[in-house]
Amino acid sequence: MRHSRRRFLGAALAAAAAPRVFAQEAPRWEALRKGGFVLLMRHSATTAAGVDPKGFRLGDCRSQLNLSNDGRAQAQRAGQRIAEQKVPVAHVYTSPWCRCHETGLLAFGKAEDWEPLGTFFYEPTREEDYTKRVKARIGNYSSREIGGNVVMITHNTNIAALTKLSIATGEIVVLRPDGCCGFKVVERLDL
Repeated sequence: MRHSRRRFLGAALAAAAAPRVFAQEAPRWEALRKGGFVLLMRHSATTAAGVDPKGFRLGDCRSQLNLSNDGRAQAQRAGQRIAEQKVPVAHVYTSPWCRCHETGLLAFGKAEDWEPLGTFFYEPTREEDYTKRVKARIGNYSSREIGGNVVMITHNTNIAALTKLSIATGEIVVLRPDGCCGFKVVERLDL
C-alpha cells in the first residue's frame, strides 16, 4: 500500500505544475462533438475525504464512501454541461464502487461497471493489471467504432497511474486514443 500512496503523492505534486484547461477558458467542444475521445472522469465529491470505512463491502453501498449532496449536484452539472454542448456519449463505463456508478447515472443516465476501473488503492498488486487493461481498451478505440465519445469514471489513483495526473473530484481528463495501444492527454475539463 505504501508504493501506491507514494505514487499518488508524486502524481499530486506533478499535477500542481500541469496546465489545466477549464471549460470556460478554451474548451474544444467542436472536437468533442465529432467524437472519438475518451473522457476519463474522477467520481464526484464524497461525504468525507479519505478512504472507504474499514470493513466496507463492494456490493454494499451503505458500507462505502458515497457521494455527498454536493457531489450529486456536481455530477448532474457535468452531465448537463456536456449535453448542452451536444457532446455525444456512446458508452459510460464505471468502477464498481458505488460513488463512481452513481456519478455515471446522475451525469449521463447510464453506467456499466467494469472491474479494471475499480480502485487498487486497497490492493496495490492490481495496479499493473488494471492500468494495462484500461490503457489497452482506450488505445484500441477509434472514432468510427465508438460512435461518439466514451466516458470512464474511476478513482484518482487509477487516473494518476494512467496519466501521471492527480485531478479533483468530478474533473475530466480528455484522452485521444491512438487506435493501437495508447493515448494522448488532450486537456483537462473542470466542469
